[in-house]
Amino acid sequence: MNIELIKGDITKISADAIVNAANSSLLGGGGVDGAIHRAGGKQILEECIQIRNRQGKCNTGEAVATSAGNLPAKYVIHTVGPVWNGEEDKSSKLLEDCYRNSLQLAESLGIKTIAFPNISTGIYQFPKELAGKIAVETVKNFQAETIEKVIFVCFDDDNEKIYKKLLD
Repeated sequence: MNIELIKGDITKISADAIVNAANSSLLGGGGVDGAIHRAGGKQILEECIQIRNRQGKCNTGEAVATSAGNLPAKYVIHTVGPVWNGEEDKSSKLLEDCYRNSLQLAESLGIKTIAFPNISTGIYQFPKELAGKIAVETVKNFQAETIEKVIFVCFDDDNEKIYKKLLD
């Protein structure tokens, strides 16, 4: 499995799946979640509503998939990252679950390329260094069968520097 690093906008990444740092309502929000919903169009929201009607909200650490609407991807995998509250062990395990469950869901969909944003490091205030370490370790330790490439998409300079260091 190759790991790539890109600084940019995840809504412009061409991959089989992009991951959305969603909130538990799955109805869109701020940050990357809002950007994906805006760029992807109403089809993504409609599918999120169907998922909610079936299962209720999406719990922290879990992942669900929709089509990608107008995005240059086939799927959007929505995962709910933890809000940082200082409980490092509990929050770290939940963030690890986000990456692992997204990868497992991608495998079940036969996905070859998947792009991740920096989950929980924006408004959820997860410390960027710790979040990067968890993301990279979880991806590196994942036993992939169909996934050939994972792309970490960093929106800001801080995350890009952190991931560059972690991937060297």
